[in-house]
Amino acid sequence: MGNVIGLLGACMVLGVLARHSGKFPEGSAGAFNTFVLYVALPALVLRAMHQLVFVPELLVAASVPWLYYLGAGPFFRLLGPRLGLSKPSIMALVLTAGLGNTAFVGLPMAEALLGAKGLPVAVVVDQLGSFLVLSSLATVAAARAGADTPLSLRQLARKVATFPAFLALVVALATRPWAYPVWLDGVLERLGSLLTPLALFAIGLQLRLSGIKPRLPAVALGLSYKLLLVPALTAAGLLALPGLAPTVVQATLLQSAMGPMVSAAILAAEHDLDPDLAVLMVGVGVPLSFATAPLMLMLAR
Repeated sequence: MGNVIGLLGACMVLGVLARHSGKFPEGSAGAFNTFVLYVALPALVLRAMHQLVFVPELLVAASVPWLYYLGAGPFFRLLGPRLGLSKPSIMALVLTAGLGNTAFVGLPMAEALLGAKGLPVAVVVDQLGSFLVLSSLATVAAARAGADTPLSLRQLARKVATFPAFLALVVALATRPWAYPVWLDGVLERLGSLLTPLALFAIGLQLRLSGIKPRLPAVALGLSYKLLLVPALTAAGLLALPGLAPTVVQATLLQSAMGPMVSAAILAAEHDLDPDLAVLMVGVGVPLSFATAPLMLMLAR
């Protein structure tokens, strides 16, 4: 667990230091964001989804990220305007608070807190939940919100179909009957492993905590939803369902308590949906989740 926190913290701090060094010109984060979305994330999806072993009873675990993403839209569209938030800002909250960091933080944390038995459940939540939502619903929502003119259904379908992570998902599922060559698996593993450090470095490169005061109400609203409301409702729902194994309940609840997804913040930045707010959500929410997630796990014990 300490290694996870150390890696995440170091990458983000290095990004902040890089911005202050003056060695990285303004807009440098865009190149890192593009690499994450178009190279590292597809590589991770290609490898993880190709290897995933799904058990039908884990359908409940996989459905949780879909439910809290769908709930984020009405929640922030109702409360956001009361804080004077613009539509791009509301969409930034929907993306970041509606998607959890179930891969880079969630998987190592599940292994650390629940052991090897909790990891398969956490993988299902991540791959069949968070990543699928990111590759489909979130991509459509970001494309619509970031477009200068309304997009037709055909244009939206093209956006999703050409999103690199979605293409990687289709290829991974289509090739599941065949094993990847050893060299290809190694390449995908190396490229996918770059996602966390580069994504968090890019977040640090854009993070400006000096500007958090005027954004504090929006950040507080977003993190209250993601770190408190979502796991509390998830715990209530899972504990009300009969017959679920304790490991399924605990791993699903822990994943629901993860901080905002780094890739979702990058997706928001890619479509110019209040990138500063999206970055603050990750920059504040991910470190905060190290304390709140274990506390939320106690609800299922």
